[in-house]
Amino acid sequence: MSRSVVVTGASSGIGQATALQLAGAGYEVFATVRSEEKADKLRARAEEEGTRLRTMVLDVTDGARCADVFAEIAGLTGGGPWAVVNNAGTALPGAIEDVDEDQARRLMEVNLHAPARIARLVLPAMRHRGDGRIVNVSSVAARAVMPFAGWYSTSKAGLSALSHALRMEAAPWGVRVVLVEPGFHASPMLENAADAFERRASVSSRYADCYRVASRSLRDSSRYPGPERVARAIHRVLATPRPRARYVLGTDARVGGRLDSLVPYALSDRVKSAATGLSSAAGLEGLLARAGGVHRRP
Repeated sequence: MSRSVVVTGASSGIGQATALQLAGAGYEVFATVRSEEKADKLRARAEEEGTRLRTMVLDVTDGARCADVFAEIAGLTGGGPWAVVNNAGTALPGAIEDVDEDQARRLMEVNLHAPARIARLVLPAMRHRGDGRIVNVSSVAARAVMPFAGWYSTSKAGLSALSHALRMEAAPWGVRVVLVEPGFHASPMLENAADAFERRASVSSRYADCYRVASRSLRDSSRYPGPERVARAIHRVLATPRPRARYVLGTDARVGGRLDSLVPYALSDRVKSAATGLSSAAGLEGLLARAGGVHRRP
């Protein structure tokens, strides 16, 4: 009997690549997406690749729906999935002061609270079996923090801390919790973030130029590898008997996270501000303010 794996956020990017990779390797895959239309497209893609998977329509922020979906999966798997890949996530570009509380709460619900909710739903059966895997997909942004990505970094840093605690709590029952931290990769999330930056640029007077710089950078998808390398790594996490606690994927993730912990803030802040146009924007605003002050003098 093949091992069952739930992959959340499987309509595109890392989630889709992981669901297809695992299905092709013989796992019984339950792929969650947010609409029937996306479910149809994913099944069609799997058929094109000569494999099959099950799809479930799920908004991971809906607690009642999560309980129903995982109860259904438990019935289909004889108690519950052997593994879960918590991949569903969203970005929230913008300066801290430009992001309102409702937006921030939604981000934390998707990126942090939902993985914890799903862990609560699957852990009882995993403990009963004395075996199971929970793979949480974080990001290099958890450790290498950039301007205008503060809320996203906060949510992923929280997921990292949650994963470390959960790993220790679940280990005595044979359940292994693994954190995967990819660097940048080509995905619809980057396009969505670029769109969000452009929308903010149209209404922000303080950071408009910075948002335009960020949008142009994110749209250059040729700079980034595809999500398949992350999918292959997650496959290795599930296939190896003793996976590591953390997998950092990509040169940008390995170098970025290390530099952020070693380089003094006084230096790294200047470099990041220059790279995002923040220092130039602040300098221009200062010049305009001083010019305005001159004109206001009697």
